Amino acid sequence: MTSNSTPPGLARFNALEEHAAHAALHEACASTAWGKRLLAARPYATADDLYAASDAAMAELTAEDLQEAMAGHPPIGRPKPGDPTSAREQRGMAGASEELKAEMLELNLAYQEKFGHVFLICATGRTGEQMRDAVRERIGNSPEREREIVRTELGKINRIRLARLVEED
Repeated sequence: MTSNSTPPGLARFNALEEHAAHAALHEACASTAWGKRLLAARPYATADDLYAASDAAMAELTAEDLQEAMAGHPPIGRPKPGDPTSAREQRGMAGASEELKAEMLELNLAYQEKFGHVFLICATGRTGEQMRDAVRERIGNSPEREREIVRTELGKINRIRLARLVEED
């Protein structure tokens, strides 16, 4: 948004009391360190400023911070019951065949056993097959390489979730 006025959703976020703003950020990302950095930089003039702050905070997360962030994400193919966000983001798995869902479950478990956390991917707009192919490809990564891919994927997810937060009217 290039106008001089702050979008209504962003203005509302800027005006939230700290605990409410923290709760809104925690909905976007479960990392405490990430949320604190974004809270500390309020108010934001533009959504792009918020996204840039998110990217900068994401780049500085430790392995433990990333672990905390990932703990807030359900496995692909098993969105949290009653959670419209994970259901919407994982829509690509909703119409998947039982065979594909079973294969994803198996791959998720193998991935989790190797890396110690859920397979994380920005699922928005991806088909079940694309997500399956991604986990098949990434399971061969080193833990260090995978951690950086997870950081990138989390950054994408956070941007989508922050956009929803600040663009709501």
